[in-house]
Amino acid sequence: MKKLFVAAAATAVLALTSADVALAQAQKAPAAAQQRPAPSAGAIAAAKEILQLKNARAVYDGAVVSTIQSVKNSLMQSNLNLQRDIEEISLKLAGDLKGRESQIGDAMAQIYATDFTEQELKDLLAFYKSPLGKKSIEQEPKSIEASLNYMRNWGEDFALEVNELFRTELKKRGKDL
Repeated sequence: MKKLFVAAAATAVLALTSADVALAQAQKAPAAAQQRPAPSAGAIAAAKEILQLKNARAVYDGAVVSTIQSVKNSLMQSNLNLQRDIEEISLKLAGDLKGRESQIGDAMAQIYATDFTEQELKDLLAFYKSPLGKKSIEQEPKSIEASLNYMRNWGEDFALEVNELFRTELKKRGKDL
C-alpha cells in the first residue's frame, strides 16, 4: 500500500511539475513571438523559391493521401462491418482534400522567412543558383543518405563489439550468457 501511495504521489508531483513547465513556456511564448517581426512578402517569396530549388515538396508530397490511408486503415481494423463505406469515404476525402499539402509548403516558407532575414534569404537564393549551390542541392541528399547508412552500419558493428565485450567480462566473472 505504501509503495502504491509513493508511486501515486510521484506521479502527481511529476504532473504538477510538467504543468508548471508548460504554463511557464506558454507565458514566454507570446513574448518571444512579439520580439520577431512578421516576415516581409519578399522574404516569404525568397523562402518559397529556396524551398522549390531544394525540392522540399518531396518531403511532404503525398501527405494528404498517406494520412487518409493511415486513418482509413485504423478505422477498418476496428470497424470491419464498415469497410465498404470507409473505402468509399476515403476516395471522396482524397478528392475533397487534394492539394492541402500546400499548407505545409506555406508554413515552411513562413518558418524560413522568420528564421532568416530577407537579405539572408536573397543571399541563400543567389548561392543555391550558383554552380556550387546547385551541386550542394544535388549532392546533399546523397551525402546525408550515405552518412545515415554509415551510422546505421557503424551502430550495428559497434553493438556487436559491445555485446562481445559484455560476454568477455561475464566470462571473467565465471558467468555465461
